[in-house]
Amino acid sequence: MRFALFYEIPVPRPWDEDSERRAYQEVLEQAVLADKMGFDSVWTVEHHFLEEYSHCSNPEVLYGAIAARTENIRIGYGVRLAPKPYNHPVRSAESAATLDVISGGRVEYGTGRSNSRAELEGFGIDPNETRAMWAEAVEHTAGCWMNDEYSFEGDYWSMPRRRVIPKPVQQPCPPMWAAAGSDETHRIAGSMGMGLLSFSVFVPMPDLEAKINIYRNAIAGCTDPVGGRINNRVASFTMAHCAPTADEACEVGRQSFEWYPVAALQLSASMPAWQADRSLDFNDFQYLSAVTDVLDSGMVQEAMNLEGLVEMGTALIGDPDQVVRLARGYEEIGTDLLLCAVQPYNIPHDKVMASIELLGRHVLPAFDH
Repeated sequence: MRFALFYEIPVPRPWDEDSERRAYQEVLEQAVLADKMGFDSVWTVEHHFLEEYSHCSNPEVLYGAIAARTENIRIGYGVRLAPKPYNHPVRSAESAATLDVISGGRVEYGTGRSNSRAELEGFGIDPNETRAMWAEAVEHTAGCWMNDEYSFEGDYWSMPRRRVIPKPVQQPCPPMWAAAGSDETHRIAGSMGMGLLSFSVFVPMPDLEAKINIYRNAIAGCTDPVGGRINNRVASFTMAHCAPTADEACEVGRQSFEWYPVAALQLSASMPAWQADRSLDFNDFQYLSAVTDVLDSGMVQEAMNLEGLVEMGTALIGDPDQVVRLARGYEEIGTDLLLCAVQPYNIPHDKVMASIELLGRHVLPAFDH
């Protein structure tokens, strides 16, 4: 199992005129350190309108800055939003190929469709069409990379024959990944031969293992992978903070570790709420109704405290030995790449830097990374 940094880029209130610049500068410094410490990759989201939670709306600009400052660490789209009008598939191909060229072939291309009311409603997107849009977009993007000239006529986009340039360094194209939350999306990702970005966060390990098995069974039957090659890898999400002692780690990380999962669940619950407000029927998002039930029951405050998260094995926090022990749980259920959210909310920058160094010196080597 390999380790990666993962960022939403939260900007906690109260804001000042320098808050966002400071948040981005800290991410850059942390990515440079992670490169030196031997982390596999650094990933960020693409989100829109999610104030405090994520101010990372145009991540490809950030990726270029990371590429210019680092040598080995891979750079992951985590994810590029595919539905129309977020990103045109040709523009996505051009963006990732340009990054692949300037980084020397270090791109990991993750894709998804988003599941928050703020974003989908804000861009005027019908949630029931996002899965079809996503599936069409990734095929077009891969086609632009893998063919000298390419044309397509789809349900949502079309293009006459054109040479889409530049071409990526990696051949036939950068590794392609799909974000997944529901069981069905885990199956679809596998059936298309894409790597799995499993954002089934804050669920017990047996449930996550079951979703990974759905993916593995599906990818075993894939004979025509999007992107021309099978990317049989599982990336799982967690929060991570390492300190010299477990007590210090918990003291520093508690507020962030308890804030982030509740905020994430509230965003997911915005979809059923939208459905109820407008008497809509979101077929592909029915699984999120359970999130609303959990929030309404009041169980979330009990389950999502730090001790509960550690007991479930869904958060890595402690001294290096404890973090290694907790990370083993992800390795045992089949995780190939562990996406570590090292800044879930408001951990001081110097503490995040110290955590990255401890992880690099003591945790990664325990996994032959």
